[in-house]
Amino acid sequence: MPKVTAGGDLGPNVIVFDPSTANIQGTLDSIFSQQESAQFGTGRYALLFKPGTYNGLNAQIGFYTSIAGLGRNPDDVQINGDVTVDAGWFNGNATQNFWRSVENMALTPVSGEDRWAVAQAAPFRRMHIKGGLNLAPNGYGWASGGYIADSKIDGTVSPYSQQQWYTRDSQIGGWGNGVWNMVFSGVQGAPAQSFPNPVYTTLATTPVSREKPYLYLDGSDYAVFVPSLRTNASGVSWANGSTPGASIPLSQFYVVKSGATAATINQALSQGLNLLFTPGIYHVDQTINITRANTVVLGIGYPTIIPDNGVTAMTTADVDGIKLAGLLLDAGTTNSPYLLQVGPAGSSASHASNPTTVQDVFVRIGGAGAGKATTSMEINSADTIIDHTWIWRADHGAGVGWDTNRADYGLHVTGANVLATGLFVEHFNKYCVEWSGEGGRTIFFQNELAYDAPNQAAIQNGSTAGYAAYKVDDAVNTHEAWGVGSYCNFTSDSSIQVDHGFEVPQKSGVKFHDVLVVSLGGMGQYKHVINSTGTATSGTSTVPSNVVSFP
Repeated sequence: MPKVTAGGDLGPNVIVFDPSTANIQGTLDSIFSQQESAQFGTGRYALLFKPGTYNGLNAQIGFYTSIAGLGRNPDDVQINGDVTVDAGWFNGNATQNFWRSVENMALTPVSGEDRWAVAQAAPFRRMHIKGGLNLAPNGYGWASGGYIADSKIDGTVSPYSQQQWYTRDSQIGGWGNGVWNMVFSGVQGAPAQSFPNPVYTTLATTPVSREKPYLYLDGSDYAVFVPSLRTNASGVSWANGSTPGASIPLSQFYVVKSGATAATINQALSQGLNLLFTPGIYHVDQTINITRANTVVLGIGYPTIIPDNGVTAMTTADVDGIKLAGLLLDAGTTNSPYLLQVGPAGSSASHASNPTTVQDVFVRIGGAGAGKATTSMEINSADTIIDHTWIWRADHGAGVGWDTNRADYGLHVTGANVLATGLFVEHFNKYCVEWSGEGGRTIFFQNELAYDAPNQAAIQNGSTAGYAAYKVDDAVNTHEAWGVGSYCNFTSDSSIQVDHGFEVPQKSGVKFHDVLVVSLGGMGQYKHVINSTGTATSGTSTVPSNVVSFP
């Protein structure tokens, strides 16, 4: 195969503004009108702002749209205006405001408060809000989010109707309230630990973190900045000037654009190039296989990778420091064994000093059309950091049904000392999360069991009623989790009961903190929270059952 050319332009779906660009607002409005309600559409956009000051903008952000500054640090791009997510398209209900992002800019909101009313898969990273942040839709309708990292909010963050939220390595002026599960790690200004009243789980630091790589302008040339690993982090990475790390010029990336084949992508990897996926939809007929340590695979504007013929979409070797970020893996119509596999089965090397990171890598099974995968994501490499994922078997859209978009397992972890920060996994036919590796840790977990289980028998798990949302295998001796919740909403049969949301070995090294289960309107019930501990849910009142500490 001929040698692949690196670098080049970013393609037609990346729109770059500078302060002198004419009619920025008109361009923003045009893209939003196309993307506002296009939940399963094919449009993909990245809106990038060069360093400078922009006045009077309101960037409304719809589906599959990423907005980001191109500065080295957030304050290099100053917007006197707003970046807004609301839910007018869905009658004030924000629970389906998925797949959009904002990153690396400073905002001075017109009203003093910016609105970011999102649900899953809508990261808010490296932002400086010179005012407050409102996480609820206009009218305070239902909302089910969300994720903030490496951000400074000078004023108060007001979640209002948000059911759950995770904030990491940030600085806030205050926090307004909590509904079910609000989790903080390494957040200066976070409320004190108080679960379940209020529902705050607060860790002073994040054990290990590395901020997501990001595209920026190094002079007049594009480059990707790769932040350094942090241990026991607190506050933003850019508090002392610039985020520490390394810069990689775009000339060391294959810029993946519409029409690229898996063969070409793999050829680029074999040449030692990194990958920058631009906004688009990419069908792959062979596995994208990342074998070189420290390879960066960065997507902007929700590039969507769909495996054909039942292949696994992406795998990595068991090597140090791979960075996977900003991708949507969408199952194909032929069942894939996996969509993402980090390290082959049996991986055993230590990567403690330079782990692989999986950040804003989202998985979808069905919704845009029928899709199937046995296991969505498997993490076999030790020390991997999963920093914000939403692994979703669709409960609405096209190609949805108990067997139509069959997917038994969401996340399976076999690697040792894997850390998940911001883990959202929903609706799988069997276990949403199964953890087989030693030393695992999860900070924040949000889950809904599969809505569409046809009856009790369909989810019978041996002698156990239902599959736990989060299962730690019996052989595991050490595991710890903080701020974890599972919800049931059995729309096909409200009489279904599950024994527990969480199932773990009864060992002193297996510890869970701030655990909840909740029945949404009485559509099914949990008998216990974790193992046989915790009171059953009951009635239609949508009141959680909580366990503060287990065992």
